[in-house]
Amino acid sequence: MSHTLLPFMLFALAGSISPGPTNLLILAHSARHGLRASLAPMLAACSAATLIVLLVGLGLGELLLSYPLAQQVMSWGGALWLSWLAWRMLRAAGEPLDAQANSGFSAWSAATLQLVNPKVWLMAVAMIGVFATPMLPVWRLSLVFLLVAIPCMTTWVLLGVGSARWLRSPRVLRWFNQSLAGLLLVSAWSAVLV
Repeated sequence: MSHTLLPFMLFALAGSISPGPTNLLILAHSARHGLRASLAPMLAACSAATLIVLLVGLGLGELLLSYPLAQQVMSWGGALWLSWLAWRMLRAAGEPLDAQANSGFSAWSAATLQLVNPKVWLMAVAMIGVFATPMLPVWRLSLVFLLVAIPCMTTWVLLGVGSARWLRSPRVLRWFNQSLAGLLLVSAWSAVLV
């Protein structure tokens, strides 16, 4: 095992398990729609984030670093889109869990969210810049990242599924959704403004 693999795995674990826009949306989705409905969005989000790590490692990261305006546009666009998702979550704060049966977080939505998620891009650039070596090439980093990200995201799905029981109270559900909407705003804008 490469001497950088364990530190990389710990970095991937910290980046994948920490609260971020995708994790918070997966948590809210799984609380509303359950485990089975959350598997496809979870796998799509993990796969898309892995693809971004791979593409950054294959040269997209250097291209982005040479165009600061493109970075800013992506960051601001992502923060605005995530703000809109937070607004939607806030508006649905008091609706019963089964009221939005048809408005789930699709696999496509989860995957495309990663394209505008500032946390994913910052994490990918950091991962490649620090950990990519001839002994630990980009394709291997990407694969290891995927293998770390899936259990981390599964944890958020299970937290959502487990929280569904105590979210039956309208007051608790409203507080839960308002809190998630606030955290989503903080996580989206902190990546842009910091």
